[in-house]
Amino acid sequence: MLTEVTATRYITPLREGGSLPGLVEADDHGTYVMKFTGAGQGRKTLVAEVVCGELARRLGFRVPRLVTVDLDPDLGLGEPDPEVQGLLKSSGGTNLGMDFLSGALGYDPLAFTVSPEEAGRIVWFDALVNNVDRSWRNPNLLRWQGEVWLIDHGATMIWHHNWPGAEASAARPYDATDHVLSSFSPDVAGAAAALAPLVTEELLAEVTAQIPDVWLTDEPGFATPDDLRRAYARPLLARAAAVHERVEVTGGSK
Repeated sequence: MLTEVTATRYITPLREGGSLPGLVEADDHGTYVMKFTGAGQGRKTLVAEVVCGELARRLGFRVPRLVTVDLDPDLGLGEPDPEVQGLLKSSGGTNLGMDFLSGALGYDPLAFTVSPEEAGRIVWFDALVNNVDRSWRNPNLLRWQGEVWLIDHGATMIWHHNWPGAEASAARPYDATDHVLSSFSPDVAGAAAALAPLVTEELLAEVTAQIPDVWLTDEPGFATPDDLRRAYARPLLARAAAVHERVEVTGGSK
């Protein structure tokens, strides 16, 4: 499971994100970008962050460390902003935190180039998890210590909003024409050759085991959290084998 920390101070909201994440300090003296169960997208966004973030890490991508953050709703009593106060009050218990990368810059494709190999790896991964939120308008990439880091995977695996259609979604293509890295001639086939064999049942079981049980309870159609974990793994396993053949980038399939 992810490391557990307890929030000790709410610092400030980060209004760049639609879910109003916040910057918090925790009892381990760390500073985290915190995403809340009480936000509009709910706990499925946090599940997507864990599955995709931890899968990306195991595939060799740079992703901020994830933790679970226990929040006392009374932490919001002194907040002057009623929206923030309401969010904190409605998010008592287990939330998600990611290491705050101090000094990181938002990725700008006009200022920073990447190789076709790195572009291909990121595009392939986004195709695997069906990430619809990595465009030039909102790259969800950071430049930190000279490297590109992946963040914000809440808008992925859209099939978990409609479980009856989840299995069929594995065969759907991925439109990368608007992807922030599509102009760098991404070598998607090369990425698939290197990464697809790594996406195994065992790896996905390890990744989905990181999801807190409390975010998986009371899901219609699933008797236990482990049943739901396996449901998250199945489309990813099926998709990994051939999704590279159905990626559309600038100029056609790659």
